[in-house]
Amino acid sequence: MSKYQFKESDIYLPDSDIPRNRLGIETPDLLHEIESTLLQQAYHRFITELSPATRFDESYFKTLHRDTYETLYEWAGLYRTVDMSKGSSLFCRAAYLEREARNIFHELEQEQYLKQAAQWATEKFSERLAHYQSELIALHPFYELNGRITRMFFDLIAVYNGYEPVDYSHALATGPSGLNAYIDASILCVQQGDNSKLQKIISQGLHKT
Repeated sequence: MSKYQFKESDIYLPDSDIPRNRLGIETPDLLHEIESTLLQQAYHRFITELSPATRFDESYFKTLHRDTYETLYEWAGLYRTVDMSKGSSLFCRAAYLEREARNIFHELEQEQYLKQAAQWATEKFSERLAHYQSELIALHPFYELNGRITRMFFDLIAVYNGYEPVDYSHALATGPSGLNAYIDASILCVQQGDNSKLQKIISQGLHKT
């Protein structure tokens, strides 16, 4: 069964957590390998395309998801239309998703997409990255691949401001519980609105170019 819970959706193959895809792949390991390859290609492309005119707005966020995964999924770049939860974590209800997304990206626009962060102390920059990343984690706007696209979005903001992409390697390593530190931090963001663990992960993984 899918790792997510929802009332109605035909996104997954029956009795599996494998999303229906354009290539007809039914093997999880192969699908994950292709997803990872597409993500690596997208990182190279979008980092190369960064310019002073880049706007890290909602349209850009959707474009990251669409352009990275549209060869694999029909719903790439489209917000979900059903309520979704994972375990005891309920993500933003679909009926309010568009409104809440506008609010988050309006706030980010008010901060000029953090484009002045190159002049900030690293600790302040990591705090703002954690704030907005936690908001998008709780939003969970797409059916799948939210974490990877959200991390890439803020990695691009980091690169734009003179940093390397955030190093999440230690936080993404699976622990004894079967989870990892990033998932634990994400659960805290969704269930308690607490981004302190996420901020620590980002701060530890943030390095100047």
